[in-house]
Amino acid sequence: MKQYHFVTTWFVEAEAAAVFEALVRSEEWPRWWRGVTHVEELERGDEHGLGNLRRYTFRSLLPYSLTFDIRSTVIDPPRALDGDATGDLVGTGRWALTPADGGVTVRYNWDVATNVAWMNMLAPFVAPCFSWNHDLIMRWGEDGLREHLGLPPREGAVRARAIRRWLTIGAGVAVALVATLRKWRRGRSRS
Repeated sequence: MKQYHFVTTWFVEAEAAAVFEALVRSEEWPRWWRGVTHVEELERGDEHGLGNLRRYTFRSLLPYSLTFDIRSTVIDPPRALDGDATGDLVGTGRWALTPADGGVTVRYNWDVATNVAWMNMLAPFVAPCFSWNHDLIMRWGEDGLREHLGLPPREGAVRARAIRRWLTIGAGVAVALVATLRKWRRGRSRS
């Protein structure tokens, strides 16, 4: 399994309670979070939702989907949401909300390993693409959350991030092609 540690930070000009409510109601994410194609509740958990188990399916521009279950382990309104993931991704996620001047800082820590054979096999060559994919999904989440809460889009961030991400994915593809070409050449020289 290939380990990944992602940290995403958003600043949202809204009350922490409103942001927390949107995040804790993940069954509604497919309505406003592009890339979240399906959320299904498998177990309800207690009266506050603690211990609930939900199945998530995410898909971005890359030609694959990831499906994993998350069991909530912490629900601390309006400060934190934690969960343990199993399935295509295995690990832990934590939403931390901190009130800040004029809004709330939202930080998401996602410590996971891929549990999909082809992803683990290709990780040495295309891990930057997988990281880009995660960042894209999270950017879509921030944009969708802002729209869901009636806030204006982020200023100027979309164009700069898109350019950086496309450069990153291009570099990842180039590395994968070079590695494949080297393997092919080695195979031909042995014949």
